[in-house]
Amino acid sequence: MLLSGEGPKYLLSFDGLQITTYNRPMNKRNFWQAMTSKQHFTVFLLGISSGLPYLLLGSTLRLWFKNVNIDIKTIGASTLVMLPYTWKFIWAPVLDRYQLPFLDRRRGWIILFQISLAISLFILGQISPETHTLLMLSMATVCAFFSSSQDIVIDAYRREILPDEELGLGSSLAVTGYRIGMLFATSLAPILSDHIPWGQVYTIMSAIMAICTIPTFFAPKIENNIPAPTSLFASVVEPIKDYFNRKNAIGILIFILLYKIGDSMASGLFKTFYSDIGYSNTQIGAIAGPIGIWAAIIGGILGGILQMKIGLKKCLWYFGILQAISTALFALLTIYAPSLIALGLVIFFETFTSGLGTAAYSAFMASLTNKKFTATQYALLTSIMSIPAIFLGSSSGFIKEQIGWGGFFIFCAIIALPGILMLLRFEKWQTIPN
Repeated sequence: MLLSGEGPKYLLSFDGLQITTYNRPMNKRNFWQAMTSKQHFTVFLLGISSGLPYLLLGSTLRLWFKNVNIDIKTIGASTLVMLPYTWKFIWAPVLDRYQLPFLDRRRGWIILFQISLAISLFILGQISPETHTLLMLSMATVCAFFSSSQDIVIDAYRREILPDEELGLGSSLAVTGYRIGMLFATSLAPILSDHIPWGQVYTIMSAIMAICTIPTFFAPKIENNIPAPTSLFASVVEPIKDYFNRKNAIGILIFILLYKIGDSMASGLFKTFYSDIGYSNTQIGAIAGPIGIWAAIIGGILGGILQMKIGLKKCLWYFGILQAISTALFALLTIYAPSLIALGLVIFFETFTSGLGTAAYSAFMASLTNKKFTATQYALLTSIMSIPAIFLGSSSGFIKEQIGWGGFFIFCAIIALPGILMLLRFEKWQTIPN
């Protein structure tokens, strides 16, 4: 697949499937011009909006359950509320095909889902998990639908607003914003929960989500002439046909399925793990917050620079290995807890390496999409990415019960290896003349 753009193009051959990525080196001036552009700043802010609700419906919601003594099997099974992230490709064609009567094709949908998220998070906070567990899980699933829908359009917007050669940097900034957004859920929410009821915490989170609509109003409009699909049928069929007509497209999907499987599965129980081994919610929030923010910022920026300097293939290798190591290190906390120094070091390394890996991973998936069908194709790829985390995550509580916390994190590190080793199937880099 050839994408428009200037500069050297690098063809990555994956057993017959050719993927064009852009690795044009930037000098310092061009790099900082890109970093400070309105487009990249918007991508960063939208990353925060995308990251905020994800863990409010994931590990933070499970921490709430843990605090009110919901059993570990129910906590593990609650991962299933994230199913909309797996199935979002089903309604993505609607978002590719239709435009709302305000703003433009992408920003109108983003605003709608941000407002819907703010309202649904507020409602979620009014439900008691002790007495209405099923109702709460149902409402969390509705929130996940709005959150995953927001992600569909934000991913498409980022792909379309940035030049092809800046996708790596843009993905890194988006991941940095995403991780910072997640820290509202992983840091601020637990700290507040030690002082006010969890329901009020989610009310505050819904207000922050409402504030996230402001940057969307002022986001730059996409200036391109790429037409929308001519019909809903075309928006469903054409992007799928476009992708699967490529040789060995299934191989790429398997790689996407496996690359972050260990990291994703482990992260779903981090908060439950911290609480279980003796850390208070305030300690969790105070350590995860400032350390995680700086780790996310450093990892995101460094990830973008390294993608431009050494290329996407090497980054996928190095970052994947670091992710697996950082997951295994959580087993050490079972020995050194409740040491705050040990907790801080492990959180820093995990947040840093996860940011690196996600940045390269996102840039890789963006390079696979056809701009005419960005929302649908990117949603399909990210839906496949989320399958292991959701279905294996739903059984994570059972796995932990069988092998303990230390064994669980070692297991998560080991199952990351098949995805990393699939990089051996990448044959070579080849420069394509302009």
